[in-house]
Amino acid sequence: MADTTTNGKSVSSNSQGYIFLYIFIAILLLAGVIFIFKSSLFEKRSVDARILKDEMFLNEDLVFTDNTRNAKKWLWEFGNGAKATTQNGSYHYLKSGSYIIRLTVDGELREQFPVTVRDTVTNAVDTMVTISGPTSGIVNEQVRVEAEGKANSFEWSFGETNRVDVKGRTALYTFHTAGKYMVKLTTDRSRRPIYHTIFITDPDSEFETDIVVPGEGERKVIDDIRARLQAIANGADFNSNYYYLIRKYMCNNEKVTVNVDQDGVKKASDFYSYAMGLTFGGEIMVDEAQLTISPNSTCATLVNIKQHSAKTVKN
Repeated sequence: MADTTTNGKSVSSNSQGYIFLYIFIAILLLAGVIFIFKSSLFEKRSVDARILKDEMFLNEDLVFTDNTRNAKKWLWEFGNGAKATTQNGSYHYLKSGSYIIRLTVDGELREQFPVTVRDTVTNAVDTMVTISGPTSGIVNEQVRVEAEGKANSFEWSFGETNRVDVKGRTALYTFHTAGKYMVKLTTDRSRRPIYHTIFITDPDSEFETDIVVPGEGERKVIDDIRARLQAIANGADFNSNYYYLIRKYMCNNEKVTVNVDQDGVKKASDFYSYAMGLTFGGEIMVDEAQLTISPNSTCATLVNIKQHSAKTVKN
């Protein structure tokens, strides 16, 4: 191949070919770099996030995570006003229902996830809450009721006001007006309120309830009660006399309130505690025993006892 001469120097055609090849390769590399740069800069991103479960129970946590490429900021909204700004985490719902979880990444990328939260499945016995307390009382004297069962919060409404009167497992309350009251207990474990009926009487009023007073038939009842209580006080068999009284006169309710007047000192307790007290209360003489019967029933809701100590006081 012939040589060409430029400015007194000769350049071979092969050298020119290599120069053009190097330029072409450089152009290709530059185009590749520009393409890769533009792709990484302008490629549309999509959200890469998920939640662990879309159905769960109240005692479970919602687990969420996001792996969106190059993400810097996150906003999780849980459909009930609660929010989180972490990339990953967990959230605990307090109420069952259907929610829409919304995720916003870097203020522009958005995704949403529907989730259903169901009531926690637990043993029904564990969630059963009941009320233990007297079924009767008198005005201006404190009554005590107690919640039995598993729960964390307790709110009591005794019916004299339109508000929550006491909070806590045990509640003490004083009624100021005679009548029939529905004591309401609300807990975090009960779907519906629990109710307890209590009759409050006024000893100074003649018209609150039907009181058994001495008469032809009533005297036998009063004497029967007094004799059984006296037998317990005298040391006779406790069970036979005690269960006879609660079956026959109190409809098997051991919590019936007993108001006792002993030697001029007045106090109140439930029937079981009173009867047990007779067994170790010293020499007690039961003088009178009256029953208060709830309306439209044969069950006693209150027992009034008058008794005195038979001990001889020595100077």
